[in-house]
Amino acid sequence: MENLISLVNKIQRACTALGDHGEGSALPTLWDSLPSIAVVGGQSSGKSSVLESIVGKDFLPRGSGIVTRRPLVLQLHKVDENREWAEFMHLPRKRFTDFAAVRKEIQDETDRETGRSKAISTVPIHLSIYSPHVVNLTLVDLPGLTKVAVEGQPESIVQDIENMVRSYIEKPNCIILAISPANQDLATSDAIKIAREVDPKGERTFGVLTKVDLMDKGTDAVEILEGRQFRLQYPWVGVVNRSQADINKNVDMMAARRRERDFWTNSPEYRHLAHRMGSEFLAKMMSKHLESVIKSRIPGLQSLISKTIIELETELSRLGKPVASDAGGKLYQIMEICRGFDQSFKEHLDGVYFQLINLRSRPGGDKIYGVFDNQLPAAIKRLQFDKHLSMDNVRKLITEADGYQPHLIAPEQGYRRLIESCLTSIRGPAEAAVDAVHAILKDLVHKAISETAELRQYPTLRVEVLNAATEALERMRDESKRATLQLVDMECGYLTVDFFRKLPQDVEKGGNPTHSIFDRYNDSYLRRIGSTVLSYVNMVCATLRNSIPKSIVYCQVREAKRSLLDHFFTELGGKEAKALGKMLDEDPAIMQRRINLQKRLELYRTAQSEIDALTWAK
Repeated sequence: MENLISLVNKIQRACTALGDHGEGSALPTLWDSLPSIAVVGGQSSGKSSVLESIVGKDFLPRGSGIVTRRPLVLQLHKVDENREWAEFMHLPRKRFTDFAAVRKEIQDETDRETGRSKAISTVPIHLSIYSPHVVNLTLVDLPGLTKVAVEGQPESIVQDIENMVRSYIEKPNCIILAISPANQDLATSDAIKIAREVDPKGERTFGVLTKVDLMDKGTDAVEILEGRQFRLQYPWVGVVNRSQADINKNVDMMAARRRERDFWTNSPEYRHLAHRMGSEFLAKMMSKHLESVIKSRIPGLQSLISKTIIELETELSRLGKPVASDAGGKLYQIMEICRGFDQSFKEHLDGVYFQLINLRSRPGGDKIYGVFDNQLPAAIKRLQFDKHLSMDNVRKLITEADGYQPHLIAPEQGYRRLIESCLTSIRGPAEAAVDAVHAILKDLVHKAISETAELRQYPTLRVEVLNAATEALERMRDESKRATLQLVDMECGYLTVDFFRKLPQDVEKGGNPTHSIFDRYNDSYLRRIGSTVLSYVNMVCATLRNSIPKSIVYCQVREAKRSLLDHFFTELGGKEAKALGKMLDEDPAIMQRRINLQKRLELYRTAQSEIDALTWAK
């Protein structure tokens, strides 16, 4: 069973090393889940003397006012060697054999944290003592409860100390060792008062009565020690510590223990209780109780640790990897992030299923098809060819094309001008189709960026990738627009002669050249011209409805899928480590959060390993 206390000792040291003091924070705390014994008492209650008596060494700072200003995690380790030493966790390679030096280091370390002020700190000091004269036990010595602030301390110090004590003892895994002097009325005991507030049933509270030897003559503490007054679930334990005179004379702690045993054995009032009185009995009882509590908590602790490890790993995964230290690592990291973005963009474009449970597709490609199948044909259909081919406009263009000399056989130049005026208007829908596809691709870029977790992690890289992708899409749009409008211009520049050769030939010449230039063609002939031109334009529109999408896909969609970030990658290869580092300028808050999570994950994994090793050893 001693291994259980050693196990908790190891985990507590890991907690302290990795910043888990049980304080309120956004990180899960393992400290609060570990069974511990908190020593609580008012000033001058004999709290320090009880601890020194349990250890058998004079090692705690003494003085007037508030001496203990930081929690002291005191771990006692029973060793077989006939020597004693102490180790502080903040000085891992240093052993103290002089316990006066231990006292000074506690004072110095407190000052290092609080800056030589009279303030208090919640950051614990971790002290381990190895001795053949102790039992395996861990105690947390807390600042003494007080009612007034001393000179140099803020008025809030009284409440601050009470809040700190409460933060420890209100936790269900904390065993409360309430120290009260016997020569004062227990009804006014600060330790009993606060213990009853957080543990009203007394299920976690052990009462310790000090200064029994200093009670007024004619009075005793028998009723309290027998449990008939101020009853707790566990029996009260009385201790007799060294007097101030003994402390001043540096009376040996072993001699003080013998004197304490003699007091209980030889006092008529307490002789019948001597077998369960004294600091040695208190230490053994608390060690045994702590072991049993730890044993009962192990299964729940294992479950909590496993669950928390999963939660920490999940959040770390969400936060992403830390920034690489070298230039090659940074370049590789940026490339990997960009590949992730590019893959997300392609999935949107191709309509890949990305949530198998809901079978929701990424509809980028479908929207582009909608431009080709609906928007482009509808825009061409809305073109006002009837206006171009009205009787007046046909007559105007035909006669103007003849110039001063009427045509001999057919008004060819007039036909060409009518056709060209109609086909030129198709440029508008063609450009609109290019712009519509560009807008869709740009929207897909934004979606892919928002879904690439690493780009949320690095704001500058996010902007760089967005700008690079946008510039690439603009270049592709411009090229697509040139190619698409060329298709329209080609139709304007060269007419399909076979279409006209297949038309039925008109037996009439189509007009009377003897008439004036404004009355040269009859209405029937002009209507025939308009009808013929419209048929040809409709044929060309049908062709362009097929060729314009091909041009857009080739110049925009296909290129975006194939080489969206090629230009960015080329520029990236020429950047130095400093420039690459600027791209990976992660939010400092996220960086710190990741560091804290990694430390906390290390703590939980260490605890899991320690518990598993002990479990398998059994």
